[in-house]
Amino acid sequence: MPSHALPTAVRFEHFDGDRDVLGIGTSRPRLSWQMPMAAAGFVQVSYEIEIDRSGAIDTFAVESADQVLVPWPAASLKSREQVGVRVRVRGQSGNWSGWSKQVRAEAGLFDRGDWTARFVSPRDIGGLDQPAPVVSTQFDVPEGVMSVRLYSTAHGIYVADLNGGRVSEDQFAPGWTAYDARLRYQVYDVTALVAPGRNTLTAVLGNGWYRGRLGYLGDRGVYGDRLAFLAQLEITMASGDVITIATDGRWRSAESGILADDFYNGQTTDLRHPFTDIATHDVDVIETDHSLLVAAEGPPVRTTQVLPARRVWRSPSGRTLVDFGQNAVGRVRLHVGASTAGQQILIRHAEVLENNELGTRPLRAAEATDRFILSGQGSEILEPLFTFHGFRYAEVTGVDDLEEADIELVVLGSELRRKGWFTSSDADLNQLHENVVWGMRGNFLDVPTDCPQRDERLGWTGDIQIFAPTASFLYDVSGFLSSWLADLSAEQLPDGTVPHIIPDIFKSGVSAWPAAAWGDAATVVPWVLYERTGDRGILERQFDSARQWVDAVRDRSGSDLLWRGDRQFGDWLDPTAPPDDPFRAKADPDVVASAHFVRSAEIVARMATVLGRAHEEALYSDLAAAARTAFIRAFVEPGGAVHSDSQTAYAMAILWDLLPDEKARDAAGERLAQLVRDSDWRISTGFVGTPLVCDALEITGHIDDAHRLLFQSELPSWLYPVRMGATTIWERWDSMLPDGTINPGEMTSFNHYALGAIADWMHRSVAGLAPAAPGYRAISVRPHPPAQLDFAEARHGTPYGEAIVRWHRTHVGIELAVTVPVGTTAVIEPPGTDEIHRVEAGVHRYTLPNRKAHR
Repeated sequence: MPSHALPTAVRFEHFDGDRDVLGIGTSRPRLSWQMPMAAAGFVQVSYEIEIDRSGAIDTFAVESADQVLVPWPAASLKSREQVGVRVRVRGQSGNWSGWSKQVRAEAGLFDRGDWTARFVSPRDIGGLDQPAPVVSTQFDVPEGVMSVRLYSTAHGIYVADLNGGRVSEDQFAPGWTAYDARLRYQVYDVTALVAPGRNTLTAVLGNGWYRGRLGYLGDRGVYGDRLAFLAQLEITMASGDVITIATDGRWRSAESGILADDFYNGQTTDLRHPFTDIATHDVDVIETDHSLLVAAEGPPVRTTQVLPARRVWRSPSGRTLVDFGQNAVGRVRLHVGASTAGQQILIRHAEVLENNELGTRPLRAAEATDRFILSGQGSEILEPLFTFHGFRYAEVTGVDDLEEADIELVVLGSELRRKGWFTSSDADLNQLHENVVWGMRGNFLDVPTDCPQRDERLGWTGDIQIFAPTASFLYDVSGFLSSWLADLSAEQLPDGTVPHIIPDIFKSGVSAWPAAAWGDAATVVPWVLYERTGDRGILERQFDSARQWVDAVRDRSGSDLLWRGDRQFGDWLDPTAPPDDPFRAKADPDVVASAHFVRSAEIVARMATVLGRAHEEALYSDLAAAARTAFIRAFVEPGGAVHSDSQTAYAMAILWDLLPDEKARDAAGERLAQLVRDSDWRISTGFVGTPLVCDALEITGHIDDAHRLLFQSELPSWLYPVRMGATTIWERWDSMLPDGTINPGEMTSFNHYALGAIADWMHRSVAGLAPAAPGYRAISVRPHPPAQLDFAEARHGTPYGEAIVRWHRTHVGIELAVTVPVGTTAVIEPPGTDEIHRVEAGVHRYTLPNRKAHR
């Protein structure tokens, strides 16, 4: 091993590698690292972890080849404790590598006794229809400050300010969780903002998810009617003394110039009203349970990009419109010059145009409008603080002669680390994939929402259940989805039912009936995370939740183990369903429900196997086998025909082993292929079938039909929206009709990632990169080059390093190049051959003559 081949990307839990972590929420953080490609051929047999605890250094040697999420080897961390970690590894030769870069972590507050702060709420101001309140305190600090930490959270959302400096670029903190069970707190290093002498700590509070409009029923104040702030500022002096400034009854409050704020409706801001340092109102102390406070597992919401305006023009009605060229999620930033005090500017938002005007009907009751009242004191930058919108187009009123340079789109989203890419020789296919990426970026805003623009924006379980494999390829969603799954467990009903949306805002039971494919998020999402990251811990934490969901379905299925007769979403938004009745899919909902019962029971059995829970493994293996037998008896003909004769029904039966034998599977594959051909290779599946149909065609020998389905551009198809100018994935295959008018259905979103789940198949089959063992410790390379392409490539940042598969056609045949990261192996099956190559880390190249790689 070269002397410079040191372990890299050392990381705690699922936080980014080689970056310090502030406020980690576990006392025993697992560790991971990678080895660079310069160490190709190196096989780890042991490792050492050096832990620096305030100068006391201990080293722990472990005989193991593991390098991903290895156990914490030392005593548990205490609240606030700081540690530094370095790693080195030893190979089969017996030689040790050098030490990695040190990475540091600081523990959060683990016990409720660590908190002396209490929630404070403005008195007499800050009501639901009143201006956003500000709470503040002043305090003196002596010389000799060493470090300062701010631990803070809110009922509502907040932006904290210390001596005029914003404490963080986080947006919408503390984020959205199941507030009744879990409330995140944040930890900020604010040492640079504290000065000797008089200091002022201020926080402005917004409604956010806690008190603003939430859900399509028009509810407000779902979690409470009072905004409140919790802050504990701990100032560590050179002497070792700690000065604590905590929210209590001595804090003061005032009104801000934010007259109204709401995620759906937008924000109204009066810039004539400064954020005053003189707070004239008292606060009330709100008694709460501090045991609900939890540290963040995933990244915060932040500005992830700024898009310039592409075009400014006048609509037929004379309105000023702006096109940013990309449907995105965020808000407008507008620069205005000289103005008059009291001058008003209004900004409306929409995803599409209709009849060359802003197309706002899909927003339903969401106003999506920001209003500004100018101060008249020179040039000003207008940007709301407590709202976001889903839009490509904006309409601006109150600005004469607006130019492209004056306005931009500030893109917001959870600050996820990108780790997966796909490209090919086909521009439309590349745009489809880019649309998937942008759809995910817009909807992964603290929770995985269905859409980001209308009066909904909720964490629908069915959407993420089908999209989780694609999401986990494109971005590091481990901490993000782990947090969401903790909310799912918290919101799950005593009988095991999983609400349709998480966090569940419909406590009255609107979303409390069990629904196949939606409730199965309890089993599928943790299993996907395990497959893609190797995180056994997520299975341990979510096992009871997954088991309880399967038990609930078993109870509803009765003695025949068939889930029939219940209300179901089924194959939601099948393109043949009427616009006003998305339930009416071709696939029988009982077939969909009973198939998911088998699948989830089998997943729970597999979880039990991984966790070494022999009793549960046997119990759920037997249940899955019995439910499979019941499904075949009720819904499958001896010749392989599946009840309701739909593409979705056949795809489920083929992929989930719901057929009696190989002969029946072959027949089902032939029938599926025929149905696809009969539809002229146009989409005939909804939410459930769309991620499955190409895989089912592939494994039954109909890969050409799968490719024709993928490359179809007529309605309905994946490429139809691309040809219509889409820059994100649509909710409906025909959200916009061929004549440029908006689908008449009530639900018509132009940013809905679910149907983009096909990207996972593009990564695994078109390019050929897939995991063959949990966490990509073994990699499968099995591309199926479509005749429509000259090249394709997929890149993915596995837990071990970057894996790359690229194939391209030449005058000789196909050139295949595969990069396998150190610590993994790969099984490579070159296209058009029966060859199987088992390889170690490195770059491997193959040339396949035309006779083996025909188009």
